[in-house]
Amino acid sequence: MSLIKSISGIRGTIGGKAGEGLTPIDVVKFTAAYGAWVLEKTGNSKIVIGRDARLSGEMVSKLVSATLQGLGIHVIDLGLSTTPTVELAVPAEKAGGGIILTASHNPIQWNALKLLNAKGEFISDAEGKDILEKAETEDFSFAEVKKLGAYTAIDDYLDRHIQHVLDLELVDVEAIKARGFKVVVDAVNSTGGIVVPKLLKALGVEVVEEMYCTPDGHFPHNPEPLPENLRDISQKLEKGNFDLGIVVDPDVDRLALINEDGSPFGEEYTLVAVADYVLSHTKGNTVSNLSSTRALRDVTEKRGGTYTAAAVGEVNVVSQMKTVDAVIGGEGNGGIIYPTSHYGRDALVGIGLFLTHLAKFGKSISRLRATYPNYYISKNKIELTPEINVDKILSEIREKYKKQPINDIDGVKIEFEKEWVHLRKSNTEPIIRIYAESDSESKAEHLAKKIMQDIKEVVSASLI
Repeated sequence: MSLIKSISGIRGTIGGKAGEGLTPIDVVKFTAAYGAWVLEKTGNSKIVIGRDARLSGEMVSKLVSATLQGLGIHVIDLGLSTTPTVELAVPAEKAGGGIILTASHNPIQWNALKLLNAKGEFISDAEGKDILEKAETEDFSFAEVKKLGAYTAIDDYLDRHIQHVLDLELVDVEAIKARGFKVVVDAVNSTGGIVVPKLLKALGVEVVEEMYCTPDGHFPHNPEPLPENLRDISQKLEKGNFDLGIVVDPDVDRLALINEDGSPFGEEYTLVAVADYVLSHTKGNTVSNLSSTRALRDVTEKRGGTYTAAAVGEVNVVSQMKTVDAVIGGEGNGGIIYPTSHYGRDALVGIGLFLTHLAKFGKSISRLRATYPNYYISKNKIELTPEINVDKILSEIREKYKKQPINDIDGVKIEFEKEWVHLRKSNTEPIIRIYAESDSESKAEHLAKKIMQDIKEVVSASLI
């Protein structure tokens, strides 16, 4: 059993003993701490909640609702929803915050509470620490019987979200409709199965073939939208009857695309393609995290903008986007953040923008992919023993490559001519993650192995 408390919320596996898994006691304690924090910081006694279709979702949702009501908070429950839908609903409902009940791409036994501020954005590092401390010290008190909070269920926010996408200036429904797209959808039997087909039909997609769109929480494969988990939809596309495949994760904040021949468009390239389209109409800057592809930088500079890297994590990307006034940004895992809509990863907004881009391009999705620079990312890790000082190792690697451009806002990222390597330490284990990118798979692997060898030499030297 696992329970992980972090600045962005609490996640864990369902069952076990309190403090060891995500048990009802842990859910109540953490929800109470968050609710008390919202009341203190905002004076606003309204909180929006929504959940993905996980098997544990209804149980956890009832616990969260009752706990918030016990604090005197008015609960606005969207029921089966998506992460970006809840993000949009918080300011729309003039709430003090929001809780999304989802473990995102984690397997079926996991669930989590993701916490939003009054803007519908993820809470900051400092705010997360305050809430963790409140939970640890149980610094909250419940309301008297005559001051218990109300409960309101709203069941049409997914439809409102669809309309929000249709209303975006850069989403061209007529252009999409004119192409007569035939699309396959894999929504991993979560809430994307409700909203993505409805969105596609509203956008004028001619044929929508649904795969795993029953929102019952029985994930048919590992829910992370990586190529190795998407063989079924790829095989369907290989037969040549569809224009593209669309895949979302359980809470619908990540968007993966499949070419008409069944090959992956590339999770890193969802953002690259959408950014290219947005930048062709709106001049400006872009942001992604340090571990995302260089292709975004290439596309941005080609369009006359400036690219900036942020520390890994959506809250960090959003913060940097606001700093440089970025018109588009996100993460290389298929997370699109479009400020004109809202500051959160949103697969539905991504679908609207991408299909417009593809429609106007006028050719196949694989031909569109071929217009972008080809880069390959190699992802590796080195497991170390607990007594090894990981920070010291990273410092020595930084010193070794000090003549190269280095970014150390989040680990150590070393830039070379047309390639880079990013080293990050795990917050929970003695592990260094190594991401390397180059213009060929073999070069990326070679660069990663070179840096891994450097690390091993530093470790060996430190043990002498």
